[in-house]
Amino acid sequence: MQLVLLDKMTLGDFDETLFAQFGEFKSYQTTDSTQVLERTKDADIIITNKVVLDSKILSSLPKLKLICVSATGTNNIDMEYAKTHNIAVKNVAGYSTHSVAQHTLMLALSLLGRLPYYSQYVQQGQWCKSEIFCHLTYDLQDLYGKQWGIIGYGSIGKQVCHLAKAFGAEVSYHSTSGNNTQNDIPHKSLDEILKTSDIISIHAPLNSTTQNLIAKEQLQMLKKGAILLNLGRGGIVNEKDLAQALQIQDFLFGTDVLEKEPMIVNHPLLDSKIAHKVIITPHIAWAYKDTKDRLLQMVAENIKQFLNANG
Repeated sequence: MQLVLLDKMTLGDFDETLFAQFGEFKSYQTTDSTQVLERTKDADIIITNKVVLDSKILSSLPKLKLICVSATGTNNIDMEYAKTHNIAVKNVAGYSTHSVAQHTLMLALSLLGRLPYYSQYVQQGQWCKSEIFCHLTYDLQDLYGKQWGIIGYGSIGKQVCHLAKAFGAEVSYHSTSGNNTQNDIPHKSLDEILKTSDIISIHAPLNSTTQNLIAKEQLQMLKKGAILLNLGRGGIVNEKDLAQALQIQDFLFGTDVLEKEPMIVNHPLLDSKIAHKVIITPHIAWAYKDTKDRLLQMVAENIKQFLNANG
């Protein structure tokens, strides 16, 4: 049994015996499209996070029995080809609910307290020069009593609701699919969420309904001083419209996802004129240590269950 991990760098360091217990295991830090076939030609099992496995590649891998995606989304796999050619595909779902919710609160609290500015102020030695004991260039906002609107009310959205309420925020939500309901939490239209919320966090998947869900027209609805957070997928917020809106409107933005990752050079959100209004983290909300360990264990369990079921 041969197992190949194509993009170990996306998972960080871990004990490879987790997968070596199942057979001959090879791992590669990164794999580009020209290297996939050579590295997987003898593989029975492929483990991948973001490496694309399309029909052209899969049709050249006659030994392949199982693809383990070390993520929730399977959009990098030709699922139709895999299904019709008896190649099992296993992903990991629900592993990152708590870490993404925690990351959401971290971004919200950092922006409410204008943490990037005040931390930089101290690190640059400016506090040492102050004539008084504190420094109050920007207002700091309480979370208690604020209106928090959640867009996308799956497991992560529900956990964010729980955490926000613990801080005393008043929570409402908008279900982008229309399938998620919560009797004790007010449901609002998207426009209502945008117009009435002090904090808005996005936790929806990217699909035809949510692509460019938040663009120029929607951004113009935001309250003065609002905080917009994207913890869903890049592409839900139109980044060009967002950067332009940040230049002229009074709101703050935090995100862990962008439409193209890694971030492109000269991205409009890197404009120094809006730097004090933006926090961007490099798609790490899923990667908190305990959460990442849980993900790896779930991938190993998927392999174990497949092998047990298929002799």
